[in-house]
Amino acid sequence: MSETVKTPADFWFDPLCPWAWMTSRWMLEVEKVRPVEVRWHVMSLSVLNENRLDELPEKYAELTKTGWGPVRVCVAAAQRFGDEVLAPLYTALGTRIHLQKMGRGRDMILAALGDAGLPADLADAMDSDAYDDAVRASHQEGIDLVGQDVGTPVIAVPGDGGERIAFFGPVVTPAPKGEEAAKLWDGTLLVASVKGFYELKRSRTEGPNFD
Repeated sequence: MSETVKTPADFWFDPLCPWAWMTSRWMLEVEKVRPVEVRWHVMSLSVLNENRLDELPEKYAELTKTGWGPVRVCVAAAQRFGDEVLAPLYTALGTRIHLQKMGRGRDMILAALGDAGLPADLADAMDSDAYDDAVRASHQEGIDLVGQDVGTPVIAVPGDGGERIAFFGPVVTPAPKGEEAAKLWDGTLLVASVKGFYELKRSRTEGPNFD
């Protein structure tokens, strides 16, 4: 019996974004209920917003300024051990940041690296701009597919004509499970595949629910 061919879904994330975290947990569920294989990539809210810090609320601007550390560590880990380490490292970082509220400092990075089974010396990357070109290149790959006026996450899947269909989001809370996850995936692909479709949105009335 031949194995089911899995559809690759490229997912761009910034570990600091709670909404990307919610969407990523949904995508892990999608892998269980649909023949999908998620491939993880780094994007950066620090890169996205670096030229408009004066326009952002002070709290968000400060978050943007200090957001380099986690993405640098992700890129450093992927360069040394391959992209396959991004999934466990992102899960470790997201758990420490969003669920355990450990902040964005070196202690959090070290704990996450330990959780992911990665060497502690990768934490040194958080203070090094040696990885910034790679961060920018990974970020730009996702932005080039979906456009400039979005944030994280970005997801791209193969289209019928061989091109990649990319979209921002979906923004959802809490992360759907089981058949609900499958329905949201199917519907997202359906609207994203319609030529000329750009946006479907309503105002958020609640924050991220991590349960």
